[in-house]
Amino acid sequence: MQKHFEQELESLKTNIVKMASIVDEMVENALTALETSDLELCKKIKAKDREIDAYDNLIKTQCENILALFQPFAVDLRFILTSLMVNNQLERCGDIAVNITQRVKPLINHYDLVVESKIIDMVKFSKQMFKEAIDSFINRDLELANKVCGEDNVVDGYNKNIFYYLIDKMKEKHELIEPASHLMILSRHVERLADHSTNIAEDVIFMISAEIVSHKHKLMKWAEKEQSKNQLETEE
Repeated sequence: MQKHFEQELESLKTNIVKMASIVDEMVENALTALETSDLELCKKIKAKDREIDAYDNLIKTQCENILALFQPFAVDLRFILTSLMVNNQLERCGDIAVNITQRVKPLINHYDLVVESKIIDMVKFSKQMFKEAIDSFINRDLELANKVCGEDNVVDGYNKNIFYYLIDKMKEKHELIEPASHLMILSRHVERLADHSTNIAEDVIFMISAEIVSHKHKLMKWAEKEQSKNQLETEE
């Protein structure tokens, strides 16, 4: 029974790694398509999305079966729960790769604007975050997972700078309003890729240390505001 359980866990991990590898390839190809205006490559990326959907269903079924048959607890239970959460994030990252390809054709004649906006640098950094997040899951690397969580601010900075750069460009040349708008949407997609990578890293932290860090920063700010509010009410 124990051997069967371990085989099921290993099979689950293998499928998540395979799914992550496909998503990583999709994001890499989306970056290449953006840099080279390769519309044929965009079609291949969209076709891969169906494979991601198949893995999504498979992994959900595997997790459900393991929970029903073996009733895992402690570390093993956290692994199953994390697998479900990571699976969800991977499926969304695959969708984002497809969303990136949808901006390639409208930007074909505006390569200079694409390069000057630094969106390619943003995609590369977000892709690296994704790879690190997956590596942290595969290797149960707590330090690497924490590193990914700290890198999200870098992508937020890219997103902010690109937004203001494009605003200035649209004011300067009205004919750039349409391509700049596509770039703004693209920047938002890439920012979401980094968010999902951060979510994966947070899930890994939960898996390894049983610590829930999702929304931790926002909750701390909320707690501080509530504390200040209570202090003021007490003083009155």
